[in-house]
Amino acid sequence: MSLGNSLCRARKKSGLSQEAVAEKLGVSRQTISKWETGETLPDIRQSKRMAALYKLSLDELIDFDLDVQEVQEAIERTSDKVTDKIDWTKAWGKKYPVLVTYQETVDPAPYAQELARLLDRLKMEYGYSELDAMLVLKDILAKVWQARKKNA
Repeated sequence: MSLGNSLCRARKKSGLSQEAVAEKLGVSRQTISKWETGETLPDIRQSKRMAALYKLSLDELIDFDLDVQEVQEAIERTSDKVTDKIDWTKAWGKKYPVLVTYQETVDPAPYAQELARLLDRLKMEYGYSELDAMLVLKDILAKVWQARKKNA
């Protein structure tokens, strides 16, 4: 996504018009329009002021992705009580059917035993709770997956 698109989406997500942003930054509405269409670029000071106005970090503003932002906000709004009710295998299985079919061909017991050992090791070595150990292990697995995707 271009910087201009990021600026436009962040402004709209904040509920501000080009005129309102221009007034707060001390520039013309046309300047805001040129930034959002990619015709020109804001200087670093104006970019920092826009980020503050939109309640984003400068990095978030530059890489603003409305879909990612909405998912992050949904996660923050969702309580543990609600997430405990969700059948995650079924939910993700719609996108990744292997999640609902692998049990027919894979014996999960040896994998579960190995994962349980890794969870216990994290708990013992770092004093993590059961949940924290699972989250750390999940994050490590995600990083391994990302590295493999990059090298594929």
